[in-house]
Amino acid sequence: MSISATDVARTDGGAQWVEAVETPDGAEVWWDEPRPREGGRRCVVRRLPDGSRRDVLPPGWNARNRLIEYGGRSWRPLPGGALVFTHWADQRLYLVNPGTDPVPLTPEGPWHYGDLYAPPGREEVWAVRETHGAARDLVAVPLTGGEPRVVLKAHHFLMNARLSPGGRHVSWIGWEHPQMPWDGTELCVAELDAEGVAGPYRVIAGGADESVVQAEWRDPDTLYAVTDPTGWWNLHEIGRDGVRRRNLTPLELEFGNAVWKPGATWFAFAGERVAAVYGTADDRRLGLLDPATGEIRDLGGAATHWTASVSAAGGIAAGVAASPYTPMEVTAVSLADGAHTVVSAPKPLPPRELLPAPRVTVIEGVHAHVYPPRERPAPYVVFVHGGPTGAHPLMLDLEIAYFTSRGLGVAVVNYGGSTGYGRAYRERLRHQWGVVDVHDCAKVARGLVEQGLADAGRIAIRGGSAGGWTTVAALVHSDVFAGGVAHYAITDPAGWAAETHDFESRYLDGLIGPLPETEQRYRERSPLLHADRASGPCLMLHGLEDRIVDVGQAERFVAELDKHGKEWALLTFEGEQHGWRREETIVAALEAELAFYGRLFGVETPDVAAIELRGAK
Repeated sequence: MSISATDVARTDGGAQWVEAVETPDGAEVWWDEPRPREGGRRCVVRRLPDGSRRDVLPPGWNARNRLIEYGGRSWRPLPGGALVFTHWADQRLYLVNPGTDPVPLTPEGPWHYGDLYAPPGREEVWAVRETHGAARDLVAVPLTGGEPRVVLKAHHFLMNARLSPGGRHVSWIGWEHPQMPWDGTELCVAELDAEGVAGPYRVIAGGADESVVQAEWRDPDTLYAVTDPTGWWNLHEIGRDGVRRRNLTPLELEFGNAVWKPGATWFAFAGERVAAVYGTADDRRLGLLDPATGEIRDLGGAATHWTASVSAAGGIAAGVAASPYTPMEVTAVSLADGAHTVVSAPKPLPPRELLPAPRVTVIEGVHAHVYPPRERPAPYVVFVHGGPTGAHPLMLDLEIAYFTSRGLGVAVVNYGGSTGYGRAYRERLRHQWGVVDVHDCAKVARGLVEQGLADAGRIAIRGGSAGGWTTVAALVHSDVFAGGVAHYAITDPAGWAAETHDFESRYLDGLIGPLPETEQRYRERSPLLHADRASGPCLMLHGLEDRIVDVGQAERFVAELDKHGKEWALLTFEGEQHGWRREETIVAALEAELAFYGRLFGVETPDVAAIELRGAK
C-alpha cells in the first residue's frame, strides 16, 4: 500500500493570512485556502462562533495577487461580515458583502494591489500598489469606490503600513535595491496631514545590516517590531522617536523570518500580552509573551511548526499549525487554558503507518531532516528548498510521504543560507550560492551513506526554484548524485538576473556578486555553461506562465545536456506559474518524478507511466 499523487494534490498545501475577529457572539476565524480541484484558486473561508464554516468568495473568484510576483496579503475582513480582496484574473480590489456578488473598488489598469490593511475607524482599505511590476506606493481605496488616494511614496519596496492609535501617524517598512528584506530594511514613521497624506518621515529602526520584518503600534508613542540587530529576529519595543528601545525576547531564537510575501504576521497583541510564533526551522512554537517579565507561556501543543500568520482576538490566538503527522490546519488556541480547536475542514490523511517518522540531524554543521523508509540502506532523494533564503520546516509533507511510502528515503537539507538558525547561518551563503548549498547537500548525502541509511550509488537530488538551481548545480559541480529533478529551476544566473522580476533582480548581488564586476564568478558557477559535466540524467518541470523564472531557463539547459549526450526530459504545464496549484499538474509532476526515480534507481513503479528520457542512447 502506498500514497497516491491524488492524495498529495488534495491534502497538501496550507491556509494563509489567518485573522481572528471578535464579534458580539464570540470569536470568528477567517483564512484563505487552496482549492486544487477548482483550478488552484484560493478561497476565503469564515468560521462562525457556532462552529459552522462558509466560503466567503463565490466559485470562480480567486483571492491572489502579483505584488512582487509572489503575492502579498490578499484580503481583509470588514465589520458586518464584508470582505475586501484582490482578484487574480484582473488584479483589482473588490468588495463583497454577505449574500452579494463582488463589486470592483479600483479601476482597470496596469496595477497590482497587495499587503491589504483595514485601518480602524476609516471607510477605506490601504494597499501597496505596484505599477508595471516596479514602482510602488501606499494608497487608500475608499470602500465606496473612487480614485485611490496616495498616502505615501518613499522606498522602492514597502510593506506593513499601519495607522497609529488616534490616527496621527503612519508607520511602514521599506528598503531599496540591492537589499533584500532579510538583508536590511527601515522602519519609518511619518505624520499624516488633514487629507491623510504622509509628511516627511523618520527612520526609527533598521538599516543596511538590520532587517525589520513586522511592526505594530502598541500605543500612540510606541511600536513593537521584529528585527535582528543581535543576529536573531527578536521582538523589540521601540519609541516613535527611535530613541527608546528594548529587546523583549533576548534569545537565540527566531521570532521572525524572511519576507517573501508582504503581510506575514509573527506576532499579534492579545490584551497586555503578545501571541507570537518563534523557534527554529526544526521546531517553531506558538507562545504567549508577557512583555513586563519576558516570560513566554507555550501554547504550541503537539505542533512542530506554526506559520507566520498569527492573529488574536476574542480570547483566542489563531494560526496555521502542523506536525510530522498532521497537515497544516487552521487552529484556534484558548488564551485562558491553552485548549486547541482545529477550525478548518478536516483533510483526508493516509494511514499513519504510511507516514514517515522524521528526525532532526546535523551533519558536519549542516541542518537536515531525515525521513527514512522501512528498509535500509535505501535509495535516497535529497530535497532542496527554494529561496534560497528559506527553510523546510519539520512537518507532514505528503510529497515526501509519497516517495517514502514506496521505499525511497528523503533528506531535507536546510543548507547554509537557510532561515531559522540566525543571521550568521544565513550569511554562510553570501557570495557563495552554487558552492555552499551544493557542498552542504553533498555532505548530507555522504553522511547518510556513512550512517548506513543510504545506498551510495542511488542518491538523487531535487528542488524547486532556487532549490532547482542547487539541483542542477550539484549535478554539474559534484559527482555525488546519480540524477536530479528540477522544478522551475534557474540554470543560467546571469541570464536570470537580466530577465527576472523587479523584486529579485538584484538578489544575486548578495548571492554571487554584483555584475559586471563578478562576471567570471557567474560563468564558473553556471550550470548551463557546464552541462557537459552532469553526473546523471535530469528531469525538468516548468510552468509556461512563470514570470519569476522563465521557461527558457529550462529549455536552454536541456539543449546543452542534449548537445553533450546527457539524458534529460522536460515537461511543461499550461496555466501554471511559479509552483503547482492545479490538481492535474500536481499529479502529473509527482508521477513523472516517481517514474524518473524508478528508472534511475532500478525500482519498479507499476502504478505510473514510464518516463522517456532523451539524449544519450
